[in-house]
Amino acid sequence: MPAKDIYHNTVITALEKDDWIITHDPLVIRWGKKDLYVDLGAEKLIAAEKNNQKIAIEIKSFISKSAIDDLEKALGQYILYYDLLVKLQPERTLYLAIHREPYVDVFEDPIGEVLLENQRLKLLVFDQLQEIILKWIT
Repeated sequence: MPAKDIYHNTVITALEKDDWIITHDPLVIRWGKKDLYVDLGAEKLIAAEKNNQKIAIEIKSFISKSAIDDLEKALGQYILYYDLLVKLQPERTLYLAIHREPYVDVFEDPIGEVLLENQRLKLLVFDQLQEIILKWIT
């Protein structure tokens, strides 16, 4: 099993503050003979609809010297998990969780805007100090 991201517990706390229930830590995806590990699975009861909203969250810290290198690695992992979840758990929506600084540095830049235009990539932006969710980008 891979090591947990440095913001793993921060994201758990932020989700719990937003009334999410962590159901998987990690969420295991089995495909053929391979096991892949999405950082978290969570659910939230939507009272008006009387059903649960299910999400999967891949957490990335973006702490290397190159934000673009971090982005390339995160996107590769995100696309792999996205494609497998569509087949195995289509009711679950995948989010890439990042803190405020890489969001501003990468996704408020033209390169990030292009990535968000097609609406395949979904982001959960969190404040790592306050341990809260700042925005959901779907």
